[in-house]
Amino acid sequence: MTDNNQQRFRFSEAPIWELQRTYYEELGMKAWNNDQVPQYITSNPMIATAYAEMIFGFLRDRADRGDIIEPVTILELGAGAGRLGYHVLHKLCELRDDSSGIALPPFRYVMTDLPMKNVTAWQQHPAMQSYIEQGLLDFGRFDAVHDTELNLVVSKTTIRPGDLKQPLLIVANYFFDGIPQELIYVGEGQIYESDVVIEFPEQHHKLKPAEALERMKLAYEHRREPRYEEDTYPYRDVIAHYQQELEDSHILFPEVGLTCLERLNRLSTSGFMLLTADKGDHRIDNWKFAEPPQLIYHGSFSLTANYHALQHVFEQRGALAMFPTQHYKNINVGCILMLEAPASYANTRLAYRQFIERFGPDEFFSMKEWVDRNIESMGLQQILSFWRLGGYDAEFFIQSAKRISNLLPEANDEEMLDIRAGIFKMWSSYYVMEQRYDLALDAGLVLFEMDMYEEAKFFLKESVDTDEDEPVPTVLYCLAICCYELGLDEEALEYTREALVLEPDHEEALALLKCFE
Repeated sequence: MTDNNQQRFRFSEAPIWELQRTYYEELGMKAWNNDQVPQYITSNPMIATAYAEMIFGFLRDRADRGDIIEPVTILELGAGAGRLGYHVLHKLCELRDDSSGIALPPFRYVMTDLPMKNVTAWQQHPAMQSYIEQGLLDFGRFDAVHDTELNLVVSKTTIRPGDLKQPLLIVANYFFDGIPQELIYVGEGQIYESDVVIEFPEQHHKLKPAEALERMKLAYEHRREPRYEEDTYPYRDVIAHYQQELEDSHILFPEVGLTCLERLNRLSTSGFMLLTADKGDHRIDNWKFAEPPQLIYHGSFSLTANYHALQHVFEQRGALAMFPTQHYKNINVGCILMLEAPASYANTRLAYRQFIERFGPDEFFSMKEWVDRNIESMGLQQILSFWRLGGYDAEFFIQSAKRISNLLPEANDEEMLDIRAGIFKMWSSYYVMEQRYDLALDAGLVLFEMDMYEEAKFFLKESVDTDEDEPVPTVLYCLAICCYELGLDEEALEYTREALVLEPDHEEALALLKCFE
């Protein structure tokens, strides 16, 4: 220690990790407001569909082996805002229902996270209730650093080592990059611990976690650490591989992530399958001559996940690991089958090839970045096509609603019918987050402009009934028109009067009022 504001720590024991935990525990679901913590790229309906297809393939593979009695537990780590879990379960149930002639083992989805606030919020979320009632969904707090069992809050049961007869199916998005990691340095064939020297801001104990993290200054110093080279070190093989292949390289080593997977593996007598997406590298070339890590701040922080280590360790133990052969730009999606005879899981492997390798979440997000910049020049068919590709995502509809409205005068009947169908598909799987969008209003106004008054009435009324703010006179007027066109004169008159109370000079409402005189 050089002074009161500067201290040296082993990287995995640095206070940044405790600040990370505190940040999420204090904010709960509010951590994802305004996308302060990113969630879209790993939680949208498109990636959820890809995961559901792979899970469905896995269920079919288990059925092909005759394992259709015992339930399969799907465990999501770091479920965060809950959006991914909801979309995966929604799509998985659709696949199950659409293939009623195919024998499948039963399944349940378990969402976990460190903050108990999140667990409580999921349990109370309206979108979750039907799945809870069907016994398809449960929740629990799980500490990836320490926990060896799962305590479920709905069923009030505990899953202990050896309890599961089917393999455990693990979902971990934006997970491995945010839990403690070791930082090692490879130089001249030697392994060093790369400690972090933190210069703290003044009165850092009084700062909120996000402020403290952003104001810290980090530097790194090396020291020899022989434990990584001892034969008793459980991950000696991969460390030896780094000694042989790398030089002058800083490696984020996921010791906590590996031990977490090993603890989860012990819950089942049949192994596990991991689905994971992150800013992570599985190619060793990407770790060559790597500089010290840069923390990416977004309220909390994240790093680059070392997928190479996960792949290497479990492949050495007989697993089959699948990562894209193409180079990713934004997000890397992998699947590790730590199972007996993993190559025999043909349906799972084909689903990965079709929904990740051929065209997956990374390619979709790259396209979405282009769409975001060019939405105002897109035609209706292009918007509808991208909306369909993204699984009728609500966020994209909100983003494109104004453009759709502008294009409606030139739309044909088929396009308008497709818009209507898309709105209802979107609404059937809409997951309300802490930061609410008035999706019902946008949907209602688009339907109103298409003269689909019955459908518009449903959504506009939903908007008025659920919006905590005072209704907008124009929305009340649109509701009045819907009712008038549907022959509901009493309702039309009531909405007209409500609009005029708020805006006595509303010309359209005054004109409509005369129709009732």
